[in-house]
Amino acid sequence: MVFILGIVLFALGICLSVALHEAGHMWAAKAFGMKVRRYFIGFGPTIFSFRRGETEYGMKWIPLGGFCDIAGMTALDEVTPEESKRAMWRFKTWKRTVVMSAGSAMHFILGFIILYLMAVTMGLPNPAAQAAPTEAVISATSCARPATTMEQLNDTACPPGAPTPAKTAGLQAGDKVVSVAGKPIKTWREMLAAVQVASGPTPFVVERNGQTLNLTVDVPRVQRLVADGSNNTTVKDVGMIGASPVQNTAPPMLAYGPVDAVGATFSFTGTMFSETAKRLIEFPSRIPAVVDSIFGGERDPNTPVSVVGASRIGGEAAERGLWEIFVLLLASLNFFIGVFNLLPLLPLDGGHIAVVWYERVRDWFRKLRGKAAGGPVDYTKLSAVTMVLVFIGGAVTLLTVTADIVNPVKLFQ
Repeated sequence: MVFILGIVLFALGICLSVALHEAGHMWAAKAFGMKVRRYFIGFGPTIFSFRRGETEYGMKWIPLGGFCDIAGMTALDEVTPEESKRAMWRFKTWKRTVVMSAGSAMHFILGFIILYLMAVTMGLPNPAAQAAPTEAVISATSCARPATTMEQLNDTACPPGAPTPAKTAGLQAGDKVVSVAGKPIKTWREMLAAVQVASGPTPFVVERNGQTLNLTVDVPRVQRLVADGSNNTTVKDVGMIGASPVQNTAPPMLAYGPVDAVGATFSFTGTMFSETAKRLIEFPSRIPAVVDSIFGGERDPNTPVSVVGASRIGGEAAERGLWEIFVLLLASLNFFIGVFNLLPLLPLDGGHIAVVWYERVRDWFRKLRGKAAGGPVDYTKLSAVTMVLVFIGGAVTLLTVTADIVNPVKLFQ
């Protein structure tokens, strides 16, 4: 029941984001004196509508988007004689830019508000808690076992007969690793890298109670699911000794007062923008993994998800009481949509902004040559490119939705 409630709440959050996106366009257009004919949430048959002033407001049955109908968004749009002077394409470049970017701005504002409210209630993620262990100090020894799936990786139980190289060699909790195979070690990450390339009897130098000890660890090679530098997970044959680092004791979340939360939210927002940009750059390279997951391959948790998949993750977070993940996911989705919508590709808002500024730069060069302005761009000449991008976008959406139905990303694999 909580799972379904989480899905519904997350879906409602997405609907609110869409409503505010279109409201951003509408409010900016009205502020500049453009005529807004209609403002609707959803598509398909109309559930209800009403008119206030010159604008019709309403809701439709399919809650997968919305629209704000501004008169004369392009010079090809039909307008009545009364609308002609207030057609959007007649306004200055900067005003049209503000109107077209206002939708993304609403996503950014909403994301910031969500993070601020999170900061003063449940807190924001603590960067110190996210950091990897620094010193190569052993907390405990266990076994070196294969783990080629997320289920096996999350299962820390040692199967009968599994080798325990670190324990067998005499490594103990509290030992600080100084070198592996003659290579000086300063951090746990360096030790992990040195062990993964090792095989067979390998010399270890450790510090224990102020003394330096020379030990030999017989490092086995096992198949293990590991992450590369791009956060992709692949199965590799690596060396493993069966040892875990001293855990980070920093609190996972930090709560802030109403004033301190402002700076903390701005800082964390910057981090989320950076992560969003990284995800966008990696997006094309992750599509093959989505296709593979549809046909039975293991679903990489870092592959793109659709609104369906995001809602499902939100439901799972709610079911487990992980509301901080629920809220973070909603905020990150707003940042992603806001940035994605500004990409200079038609029919995204960023594509329309690019056309508007192309007109401005083109007319500036024409003026330098003593020529008259070239007039609005003919969108019919861009229709072929637009249709290709719409087709690609539709195909990607279909792929991610299908993958999220047949092989969804799960919080706990």
